[in-house]
Amino acid sequence: MSDLKRINSALISVFDKGNLEPIIEKLKELNVKIYSTGGTKQFIEKLGVDVIAVEDVTDYPSILGGRVKTLHPKVFGGILARRDNKSDKEQLKEYQIPEIDLVIVDLYPFEDTVASGAEEQDIIEKIDIGGISLIRAAAKNFKDTVIIPSKDQYQDIIDLLNKKNGETSIEDRKRLALEAFNVSSHYDTAIFNYFNNDINKPAFKQSSVAGNELRYGENPHQKGTFFGNLEEVFDQLHGKQISYNNLLDIEAAVQLIAEFEDTTFAIMKHNNACGVASREKLVDAWNDALAGDPVSAFGGILITNREVDMATAIEIDKIFFEVIIAPSYANDALGVLKKKKNRIILVQKMFEFPKAQYRSMLHGTLVQDRDLKTETEADLKTATKKQATKQEIDDLLFANKIVKHSKSNTIVLAKNKQLCASGVGQTSRVDALKQAITKAAGFRFDLNGAVMASDAFFPFSDSVQIANEAGIASVIQPGGSVRDQESIDYCDQHNMAMVFTGTRHFKH
Repeated sequence: MSDLKRINSALISVFDKGNLEPIIEKLKELNVKIYSTGGTKQFIEKLGVDVIAVEDVTDYPSILGGRVKTLHPKVFGGILARRDNKSDKEQLKEYQIPEIDLVIVDLYPFEDTVASGAEEQDIIEKIDIGGISLIRAAAKNFKDTVIIPSKDQYQDIIDLLNKKNGETSIEDRKRLALEAFNVSSHYDTAIFNYFNNDINKPAFKQSSVAGNELRYGENPHQKGTFFGNLEEVFDQLHGKQISYNNLLDIEAAVQLIAEFEDTTFAIMKHNNACGVASREKLVDAWNDALAGDPVSAFGGILITNREVDMATAIEIDKIFFEVIIAPSYANDALGVLKKKKNRIILVQKMFEFPKAQYRSMLHGTLVQDRDLKTETEADLKTATKKQATKQEIDDLLFANKIVKHSKSNTIVLAKNKQLCASGVGQTSRVDALKQAITKAAGFRFDLNGAVMASDAFFPFSDSVQIANEAGIASVIQPGGSVRDQESIDYCDQHNMAMVFTGTRHFKH
């Protein structure tokens, strides 16, 4: 026996009436009986289509300022009735409840209202009650009822009506029920998170209605999906689809560049900076950032906090890179950068990132506050007899911003607001320092007068000793080791300056 069911009746109650007209016209063509209420009913009547008021079915008016319209047994009975259940059919007849085969809903825009900065009372009024109940009821009874849970599915019902002439299969109805519970669960999550903003109940609820399937995950044999709306953060002007690994590097790049107010260029590779420089001219910032590690820059992610001009674009165009991010681009510069068809060119928008971070872990999820602490000169406590010079303080703060966004254990060496080298992701701080010194020497940096930043305290004095022997003049670190005095004493004995920030910046 065919599982196709014909739509003979429909209940329509929507907030967004855009693109609703073709649905109404098709339902009229198919002689579908339409029930509606409020503004949706008025919209249908203006189209010249017959519509039955829900109030005429329930014998109850819309009450409480529209808060109660469809919440009635004669509505929900018609949606939830099992068509193959004799008792249900008898009760429909006894209580004169009409069967409802199709429910079309679009909920009040709760999230948009919150995002608009509206007053609490306006936000509360945008918590949909009747609509969400209609969605759940129709989705539960998907064996007999078709549910269209939001404007995003309007085209689905148009296609179904046209393709199957008013009939639907069990597969159609079950797929739309899935969409319905996706919509309803997301809606409830948004409401919970609004109420939990101030209370901060330790419950993990995050939701995204749709995901963007990526070419693959971290490796080609892994599936990857991005949940979120990149268009809120970037405009993509050119290039191929952004990959999973691109996204990881882009996130790291965006968070790093946000630390700088001076004209700055940064080059990222595997979530770490391999080149950073701040200069008056952007082209100089680029050239000096590239000098930090021209080898690792190959295939990297480039980011700046200034408009990319023609002179800078010409220099950038000389190397292969995956992605460039900037607040804007001069037209002639854009022409240069677009020469390579796969280059991803992004314009970063003004966007406030969430203050929480999430990571799947074992059989659960880790949640923490994002590291929003950025040290200023006022946060620095001189631990040594020698005071850092003004230039050294500028470099120390510069280096500390980079070390904050590098994988632990990490050491950053900098001079004249240029990253000379870093040692990242090492199991010991000494190894990180040795890696940085070796790398700096490989690119012929003179470390005499340079500064060193560490993401965490030095457990022993060996790191400052190695740094001194390499020419490092000044050190910035959190402090807090029981052996801090050993490092302080060594610095005092060798005319080095060292400042404590009191804040650790581990990043794993």
